[in-house]
Amino acid sequence: MSTETDRSGDSADGVPLRRLLLAVGDPLMDVLTAPAGLEARVGNVVILDPEDENEAFAGDLVLLIGARGAAARHLVRSAGLRGATAVAVKVSAATRAEEPGGEAELLRTTAREAGIALLAVRPDVRWDQLQSLCRSVVEDTRLVSEADLGDSAGDLFSLAQSISTLTGGLVSIEDAASRVLAYTSGEEGDELRRLSILGRQGPEQYLALLRKWGVFSRLRSGDEVVHIDEHPELGIRRRLAVGVRAGSQPLGTIWVQEGSHPLAGQAEEALLGAARITALHMVRHRTEVSAGLRLREDLLAGLLEGRIDAAALSDSIEVTPERTALVVAFALAAPGGEDRDHRPEPGGEDRSGRELKRRRMIDLISVHAAAYRHTALVTALGGRVYVLLPDIAPRAESSVLALTRKTVRAARGMFGVSVQGAVGSPVGALPDIPWSRTEADRVLDAMGRDLAMDVATISEVRARVLISETLAHMRESPALRDPRIDRLIEHDTGSGSDLVPSLLAYLEDFGDVRRTAGRLHIHPNTLRYRLRRAESVSGLDLSDPNERLFTHLQLLMEQGR
Repeated sequence: MSTETDRSGDSADGVPLRRLLLAVGDPLMDVLTAPAGLEARVGNVVILDPEDENEAFAGDLVLLIGARGAAARHLVRSAGLRGATAVAVKVSAATRAEEPGGEAELLRTTAREAGIALLAVRPDVRWDQLQSLCRSVVEDTRLVSEADLGDSAGDLFSLAQSISTLTGGLVSIEDAASRVLAYTSGEEGDELRRLSILGRQGPEQYLALLRKWGVFSRLRSGDEVVHIDEHPELGIRRRLAVGVRAGSQPLGTIWVQEGSHPLAGQAEEALLGAARITALHMVRHRTEVSAGLRLREDLLAGLLEGRIDAAALSDSIEVTPERTALVVAFALAAPGGEDRDHRPEPGGEDRSGRELKRRRMIDLISVHAAAYRHTALVTALGGRVYVLLPDIAPRAESSVLALTRKTVRAARGMFGVSVQGAVGSPVGALPDIPWSRTEADRVLDAMGRDLAMDVATISEVRARVLISETLAHMRESPALRDPRIDRLIEHDTGSGSDLVPSLLAYLEDFGDVRRTAGRLHIHPNTLRYRLRRAESVSGLDLSDPNERLFTHLQLLMEQGR
């Protein structure tokens, strides 16, 4: 059985694969590889049964029914050789995430070699449903409907609150016609703000003044933050404003009114980043930009998780040895290393409340990232948020570290929880981005165990991360324990002696008795006695470098429990 759409017109008139994924992608299917990028066009939809002759043609999307895994490889190859744009195969979530060399990886390799995009369809999706949706997109060449794009009002109110926290002022977001789209609450609003919110639009008499002062012309002319001085006689307090634009098209304005306290010192910088993020929200009602951003974020998540290869993002992100990229990871954790997304909220806060806080956290990180690089991409995976910073100088690690520190401070101030940030190594090729993410994750993992830092780069703490990982492996493997050290610890516990801390300090100081004694505020002879006593109680031989090394590791492991 093989069915297809009408073949009038060539594939150049079809729908870009990117648009098809925007319309019918998640949760129905994922892209696993796209060797020709996501601008490759789909002109027809074909359902192919493996028992039939392969009837795929150039520009087709082939829905491959009745074959999975290795059994589908020759059909994927055949469709690619016949010029099909993409082939969709049912692949389970477990298979997509499996180790290299498994079925998903074999299918990806086959698709890359054949030059055809590979789409993974969820096992519970009905083929007739998917065919109908894909055909609708191809035939109508419509973008995602307004209902699919969703209502951005909730996102804008959340974003307004994040901007308020960063700037220390009262925020309102208006469209190009000065209609109020979102705002923050507060009793310190002036007359202009009060009338604007009540009427959902700026009152004309005030708008005329702002035009007379040249505020609107300056907002339209560039990226500058415009200052509006206080005018007590008019009921106007001091304000900052920044224009929100998509390219050269003005979309609206963010206004920040000063309350009873001065605005934050970094308010202007925060506003510039907020304008870029706000633009992505505001265009949702009229274009595919925010849907496209969500697709890129989904693709980024797939790249970081190893579910798709780098080619799928090659036309969206440029990485070269001259302009490298790196990943910054943020752990949204409460004190004690617990994942806040899986931790009961004080007072029994419901799921929607937790989700709002998570969304605000992502907004905050997005604002800071966009202020640093307008090409930054942000995505959330589990309890962590990842920022991909492409197009940075190879030696920009210090400035990225400063960005991470600033973001962590702002997040802590807003949410009052433990937030940690880690910076992976710069990479010069798109396929290496997951490696940068892995390094950032390793740093965060170490921070959750025994690395007493809130912000770090892998380059500055690599040795400490390796030790942390070694100690974690030792904790999970009872066989990697020396009973003599256990005996020493038990002796200290039972007698109240200080043999263990004295021995650990001695090992940390490379056997320098005088230095260790000074640090412990004891006489060198007292330390020598404790070391001899430690050997006697445990049976250790501290003259043996191997025993010293493992003793040090096990004592560090016990210290971190």
